[in-house]
Amino acid sequence: MTHVDLSTLTLEQKASLLSGLDFWRTKPIEEAGIPSLLLTDGPHGIRLQAEATDHLGLNASPATCFPPAVAVASSWNPDVAAKIGAAVGQEARALGVAINLGPGVNIKRSPLCGRNFEYYSEDPLLTGVLASAHVQALQAEGPGASVKHFAANNQETDRMRVNAEVDERTLREIYLPAFERVVKEAQPATVMSAYNKLNGVYASENPWLLTEVLRNEWGFEGAVVSDWGAVTNRVAALAAGLDLEMPGRDGRTDAELVQAVREGRLSEEQVDVSVRRVLALTARPAPAAGEIDVEAHHVLAREVAAECAVLLKNDRAALPLQQNRRIAVIGAFATAPRFQGGGSSHINPIRVDSGLEAIEQLAEARGCTVSFAPGYSLDGSGDAAGLRAEAVDAARKAEVTVIFAGLSEREESEGFDRATLDLPALQVQLIKAVAAVSPCTVVVLSNGGVVSLEGWHDDVDAILEGWLLGQAGGGATADLLFGVASPSGRLAESLPFRLQDTPSYLNFPGEQGHVRYGEGVMVGYRAYETIGVPVRYPFGHGLTYTSFEMSDLIVQVTGKDTAGVSVTVTNTGDRAGAQVVQVYVSPASGSVRRPVRELRAFQKVALQAGESRVVTLELDRRAFAYYDVLQHGWAVTPGEHRVQIGENAHVIVAEMAVQLEGDVTQMVLSLDSTMSEWLGHPVIGQMFRQGLLRAVPQADDPETKERLEGLIRMTESMPLRRVLSFLKVPEDTVAPLLALSRGAAPGPVAASS
Repeated sequence: MTHVDLSTLTLEQKASLLSGLDFWRTKPIEEAGIPSLLLTDGPHGIRLQAEATDHLGLNASPATCFPPAVAVASSWNPDVAAKIGAAVGQEARALGVAINLGPGVNIKRSPLCGRNFEYYSEDPLLTGVLASAHVQALQAEGPGASVKHFAANNQETDRMRVNAEVDERTLREIYLPAFERVVKEAQPATVMSAYNKLNGVYASENPWLLTEVLRNEWGFEGAVVSDWGAVTNRVAALAAGLDLEMPGRDGRTDAELVQAVREGRLSEEQVDVSVRRVLALTARPAPAAGEIDVEAHHVLAREVAAECAVLLKNDRAALPLQQNRRIAVIGAFATAPRFQGGGSSHINPIRVDSGLEAIEQLAEARGCTVSFAPGYSLDGSGDAAGLRAEAVDAARKAEVTVIFAGLSEREESEGFDRATLDLPALQVQLIKAVAAVSPCTVVVLSNGGVVSLEGWHDDVDAILEGWLLGQAGGGATADLLFGVASPSGRLAESLPFRLQDTPSYLNFPGEQGHVRYGEGVMVGYRAYETIGVPVRYPFGHGLTYTSFEMSDLIVQVTGKDTAGVSVTVTNTGDRAGAQVVQVYVSPASGSVRRPVRELRAFQKVALQAGESRVVTLELDRRAFAYYDVLQHGWAVTPGEHRVQIGENAHVIVAEMAVQLEGDVTQMVLSLDSTMSEWLGHPVIGQMFRQGLLRAVPQADDPETKERLEGLIRMTESMPLRRVLSFLKVPEDTVAPLLALSRGAAPGPVAASS
């Protein structure tokens, strides 16, 4: 860190440090020894622009393109995230990059979000664990990370100004926990504020978000940087806790800060606080140091990509491909692979493996022959019927057909949301036509967001969901097809039957500048499992080339509202593979509606054939808690919670119940509390009911008592103040009970009521 006596800097100089010099660099003050810092996009590589600057991924220097977050999440392996983070950190250091912009930890609220390829999962725990591993490994190499986009940035439609209307419980349970985990575990150098408004206030100007939650509650010590062009009111943004505005605006907003201090609308101390945070970033590498090991990183990219693909279906043991087979490879993506998303994270890859070439290389050693037909064109041009007929002919002559299908950047990219989950119609027609003549059909998918499998799923034998696998994805795909590597990915998001089944369907992407998160905490599998809506493949699903058994579940309460879990995992197949132990908690019923189960711990375990291992995992208090908006904190419902081991979010293979003490919170009653709240109070409720009965003549008469109970039920939602008014009962009649709810001694209460 550059040590500077701020008293030696003018106000104008200090303000200048709080916005960019240009698109990617901060302003230096050479006479004070303050260097310029270089920030670049990521997070699955380094997008260093050597020439003209833009936000579209153009003119970038070559770098290793690793699998983006959509794929990494399906690995369910923090080691994969860490290996990528470390390699990206090494390349950043070699290129003189101080801050790599990523990872993106926004939750996948809708499968239509155009930027889902850059985000991990629909689940905050899986997202947070992987992102934290990425950040820690990247920053261990020297450069800093920028965790984004804080917060509730879950769509591209109207993303610069849309107002995300999200209740606090939903924020705390779904959209904030991944950020919280990364901040607390990894202390990222920066957090990037989002473009959108959150409950009426721009994220970059939101003091509750940037100061109260991020700094005061979570203890974030780094700098808050704006998303590029996100700042609307620079003075309000700094007052709220935003330190660095990017890119610079030729000093115009610096002058606004200076003027605000001169006029007393900001204090110079507030400016100094932000300056210190930005200066702390100068501890990150500035001069380029070291070299990129291009070959080693390509090998790594292939290794991790193989862990990220998900084998969705494998009927008749279609995979792995056997020796001495005639193989037809179909699809333009086989020769022009789609391996990353479009937009600001677009990496200029050092090299790219094509699926066809990698398949041909592995096939030769196994006595297989390979033919190829494009089947379709990526831009929809050409003779579609002729291309399809050529592919059908190739498939008819083969024993196995491998079809490469997916979405191009025309169908999904940063900047716009998708309108459908469907594959392009020409590709669906091709799959059905080929499957009708091929003895065995395998489909390999390349897509950044969920695609529908309907209309062709039952026609094919195997489906390998590759997502976007980075520059070595072609080689990794071949490794998986031939069994050089065994599939071990699991879905990090649910695959619905229909778009209409998705929980956010009626509220995405909003209208007239507002998007209401009406599904609340019921996001993704939480909704499907709670409501009972079937999906094509559930969250956590994935097949392997071997088989596993999970047994001997033990759950023990280890403290107040904490538990330890152990389960034995056995590879019961005839080859090595990896299983993901997924621990879900089905909570005790209480005062708020909760998902039927939520992922609370997981671990990926690699085992040789016949090998067993005991996996132990800890469930902390938060694993059983919900966010209580009345108490403004996390609460555990007393009673029976069920700890479940899942093959996925739908298939539970073992479970045990634990009794937790939980939190018994006594509400402080008021005249505005409802009759239901008065009657349900653990201390006051029975006294209050008895008082009501005593106040009614002939209350012991069965008919009168029944009528009184009916009246009580009818008035349950009414504030007591209204009930007393209707009955013409003085409000001070319940004063002793009000005092008792506040903790007063119970002495005179029984005589009152």
